[in-house]
Parts: sequence; C-alpha cells; structure tokens
Amino acid sequence: MGTSAGRGDLLIGVLMWWTKKKEPSPDDADAAADAAEVAAAQAAVEDSTSKHRNAFILMGIGGAALATFGIAAISGIFGPVFFALVLTICVHPLRVWLEKRGVPRGIATGSVITAVTLLLLGFGYLVLVAFGQFAELLPQFKPQIVAFGQDVAAWLSSIGITSTELSDVAAGFDPGQLVGFVGGLVGGLTGWITLLVILFTMLLLMAMDAGFVPTVLRELYTVRPLVAVSLVSYGSNVRRYMVVTTVLGIAQGIVNWIALLILQVPGAFIWGLLAFVCSFIPNIGYFIAIVPPIIFGALVGGWPTVIAVIVVYGVINAVIQSVIQPRVVGKAVNLSQTITFFSVLFWAVVIGPIGAILAIPLTLIVRLVLVDTNPSMAWIRPMLGELDQTREIMAQFDAEAKAARKARRAEKRAAGGGDSATTGAPA
Repeated sequence: MGTSAGRGDLLIGVLMWWTKKKEPSPDDADAAADAAEVAAAQAAVEDSTSKHRNAFILMGIGGAALATFGIAAISGIFGPVFFALVLTICVHPLRVWLEKRGVPRGIATGSVITAVTLLLLGFGYLVLVAFGQFAELLPQFKPQIVAFGQDVAAWLSSIGITSTELSDVAAGFDPGQLVGFVGGLVGGLTGWITLLVILFTMLLLMAMDAGFVPTVLRELYTVRPLVAVSLVSYGSNVRRYMVVTTVLGIAQGIVNWIALLILQVPGAFIWGLLAFVCSFIPNIGYFIAIVPPIIFGALVGGWPTVIAVIVVYGVINAVIQSVIQPRVVGKAVNLSQTITFFSVLFWAVVIGPIGAILAIPLTLIVRLVLVDTNPSMAWIRPMLGELDQTREIMAQFDAEAKAARKARRAEKRAAGGGDSATTGAPA
C-alpha cells in the first residue's frame, strides 16, 4: 500500500510539473492576444466587404456612368483642354533643357509656347491645303464616282439584295454634297475660333504653370510618394507614346504619299496627311486611312491599282505600327489590345473624333487615378495589359508541358520496345 501511495504521489507531481511547464508566459499571451485582434479585424473587414460588395460595384458603375455623361456634356471644352495638357507634357523636356543651360524661366516658357504654336500653325496650314485639294478633286471625278456607285448597287442586286432603295441611292448620289460638307467644315469659323481660343489659352497657362511642376512633385513625394511617382511615370509614358507616334506617323504619311504618287492615285498628298492623322488611332486608324486611296485608285487604275494600294499600305503599316512602334514605345503603354480598341470606340463616342486620337492618353489617366495610385489595385494590372510576369509563368508552364510530353513519348517508346523484345523472344 505504501508503495502504491508513493507511486500515486509521484504521478501527480509529474502531471503538475508538466502542466506548469506548458503554461504560456506573459509575452506569449500578449502576442497571442494581438494576433487574435488582428485576425478579428481582418475577419470583420472581409465580412463587411463581402456583405457590401455588390453595393460597391453598383456605386462604382454609377459613378463611372455619371462621370462619362458629365465629360460628354462638356466635350467641347474637355477635348481641347486635355489636348493642351498632352502638348504641354510633350514639350516639357524643351523647358528642362533650356533651364539647365541657364535660360531664364520666362524665356524658357516663351520658347515652349512658340514651339507648340509653330507646330500647330504648320499642321493647320497642311490641313487647309488638303481641304482645298479635296474640294477641287471631287468635281473632277464626279462621273466616275457616280458610275462606281451604280456598279456597287448592281453588284449588290446580283447577290440577292434587290431593294429599290439601292437604285435610288445610286441615282441620287451627288459628290457635290461632299464638297458642301467640306465647305461647311472649313466655313464653321465660330466653332474653330472657339476651339483655338481655348487651346491656345490653356497652352499659355499650362506652360506658365509647368515651371512649378518639378518643385510641386518633390513636395508631394514627401507625403504621397506613390502619387508623385505615378504622375511622373504618366507624363513620361504619354510623352514617349505621343512623340514616337508623331515621328513614325510622319514617316508613314510621307512614304504613303510617295507610293501613291508613283501609283498615280489622285489626291496623294491628302491621303498621306490622312495616314499621318490616323496613325494616332490604334487598331482602326489603318482601315480609315486606306479607304479613300482604294476608291480613287479603283477609279483611275482598276483592280491592279487597288491591289497595289492594299499591299503598300499593308506593308508600311505592318512594319511601322507592328514592328518598329512597339519596340520603341516599350512599356509606355501597358494596355491590352482589347482595352486599346475599346478605348478608341469609347472616347470617340464621349468627346468626338479627338477622343479617338487621344484615346491612349485618356485611358492612361483613368488607369493613373484608379490603379497606379492605389496600392490595393495592383492585382488588376495583368488584366489591363502588364503581362511580363504572366508571360514568364506561361513560358514556365509551356516548358513543363513540353517536358511532360517528351517524357510520355519516351515511356511509350520504351514500352513498345519492351513489348517487341518480349514478343520476339524464343519460347
């Protein structure tokens, strides 16, 4: 009995020692409490987000729709103001270069304004020349254009489209109406003057304010570093895209002009200038620029000229916009092809033709506000077009799949060799 009692006391002592050993220290208890509080807070946030997720989505869609209709309502002001902002961003390196060489800030500002004004005046003069040539060109080819319209109507009838409206349209088509339309564009001086006044006023004011931008960004970096870095990155990306597109568009327009002169297509200068303007419209600018040369080429040279125009435009567009431009622009425009195409359509509807030309800078500023300056939205970048990491992952998956296929083929060959050896062995 004494031995049993001693063994019981010993067992109780061991259990008490083990329990005391497993008790947490005060530090461990505090750490566990902090972890529990953090976990509870995260759970509360996730629970609140999940409860109100649909409401947040609807609020975001409603806000986007309201902002879109608001921009469309002031498109006559918004378009030239944003165009002035893009021009100011593009010429800002000229100011920096002059100030680094000791040029006073006022003279640097005047030089920037003068450079932009000369560029706009030069482009405006070319547009007026092109409009004048176009107004003279249409009456010369009025009979051919009418006959071409009738041939198209007859072809549509031959494939089963026999509506009487086609004949009415073909008979009533008058190229002189296009001349009147062009004349209306040139003659609408009130709208053009308003546009130019807004544009040059904003250029003047933005050029004056741009002198303070570097200091403002340095001050902003101390309190909002991500916003400052995103703004600098936006300016750099827009500048690179617009400058590269302008240079390559000039080259594309000149080459098209020379090629159309060689092919003897009427209005070669007009279509070369149109190709330059359409180079700023991603995806669909090529198809807009090629239609008039095809029509006038068909009028003077028939199918051989049409095929030659398509080949020349296709080669030039493929080389410049598909090979050279992506390499030079690089990562300045991290937008997928789908988003790029949609942005052209969207901004063209919202603020008009200038929206199609400025679609990329406009989309980039939306991404700046919603994604680039918001750390919690980094997950959406691959969906927008930043696919460097995605390409690496895909390459890794492709390599693993290729290795797996090779391994399976090797196993099949080995199994086939083993079956052959077993079949050919003597009994």
